[in-house]
Amino acid sequence: MREVSGSTWVFQIMILFILIFACFLTLVLNYNKAYRVKNSMVSIVEIHEGISEESLALINNVLYGEGYTNTGQCPRGEDGWYGTTSFDGDYEEAVEGTRYNFCFKRFKTDEGDTYYEIKVFYEFSLPFLGPITVFPITGRTDNFMGSNNQLLDQ
Repeated sequence: MREVSGSTWVFQIMILFILIFACFLTLVLNYNKAYRVKNSMVSIVEIHEGISEESLALINNVLYGEGYTNTGQCPRGEDGWYGTTSFDGDYEEAVEGTRYNFCFKRFKTDEGDTYYEIKVFYEFSLPFLGPITVFPITGRTDNFMGSNNQLLDQ
């Protein structure tokens, strides 16, 4: 009888480690998806030399295609940040306390070049506990001259 109870404990420990590994694997895959989305967005903005109607539509297609549903708040206390409110291309100047799909800000260098900073969000959640916290993942484009049809120029 002693051997039966001893093997039950080993079996329970094995199940516990399998669950921990499955949770860890889920977290890594979700984190990877957020980075993949961020890298795609940075590439699209660089190719189109800014955020225009066309690049925003492509970005929203990437978000929709990847199944990206995370939301978060844009940086607090900084002006010039814009956030998207839907996958239809709707964006607005970021308001504190509002959650956005992603945030972006245009910067100008001293040489007259332009670059963008983009923030996407990774939601740290566990299957049984639900969402725990949200981490921003930031990407920055290379410097470029900028096209004439950028949304923030209008």
